[in-house]
Amino acid sequence: MTRDFLWPHLRALPAFRALLRAVEASLVHQIRLPEPVLDLGCGDGHFASVAFDQPTTIGIDPSLASLREAAGFRSYRWLTAATGERLPFAAASFASAFSNSVLEHVLPLQQVLGELARVLRPGAKFVFTVPNPGYLEYLSLPRWLRRVGARRAAARYAEWFRVVTRTVNLEWESDWARRLDDAGFRLQRSVRYFPPAALQALEWGHYFGVPSLVARKLTGRWILLPSRLNLGLTELFVRRYYRQPLAGDGTYTLYLARRA
Repeated sequence: MTRDFLWPHLRALPAFRALLRAVEASLVHQIRLPEPVLDLGCGDGHFASVAFDQPTTIGIDPSLASLREAAGFRSYRWLTAATGERLPFAAASFASAFSNSVLEHVLPLQQVLGELARVLRPGAKFVFTVPNPGYLEYLSLPRWLRRVGARRAAARYAEWFRVVTRTVNLEWESDWARRLDDAGFRLQRSVRYFPPAALQALEWGHYFGVPSLVARKLTGRWILLPSRLNLGLTELFVRRYYRQPLAGDGTYTLYLARRA
């Protein structure tokens, strides 16, 4: 029976985020990561708790609040407060690393990639997921605005969405290949996922997810009633997108690289 990554995310996260994370978990789960493993930007640890069968070796994140949440999931053997540009580990400490939807937010990106290369052993796998330029290109509202001739409004909305989602790095596979090569990696494979229809569900989910944000602020939980009685219709809506993750026009890309 195929493992379901959607429901464990849906019962803990706003639907738009649950959908994306579930698709990413289904892809990352298929890749074997030799220990010791470094999770670069582990956040609250929920993703790793769903995506992997065993606790990840070490998770790092600059947010102490996120690390406290991650400790509750017990999805890491160790947790460390650190930034990607100054990793507190000796050279060649790790046999593999992954980073899920983190590097699009990172500055200085090239310094972080170089620092990660330093702490990975030669031949070590590095798996990461990031949005590509389709993330802004396929947003539904700008596409509609462009069709009616409101190109300036479309550009402003896309830029506003980029800022709101704290996205600073949007690059195609060829650009990432050059970045990785400069940092001491070799890109082995990339696959696009999350087609435009799924992205548009995510886009509107930001607005319909406001009640979850209020719940989070008041109670510390995104979902107050994590049952199918409460979430059944939401699950029915998002599952159609979960079932078709890979796409040539996917707005996100998964990369598998190796330390040179």
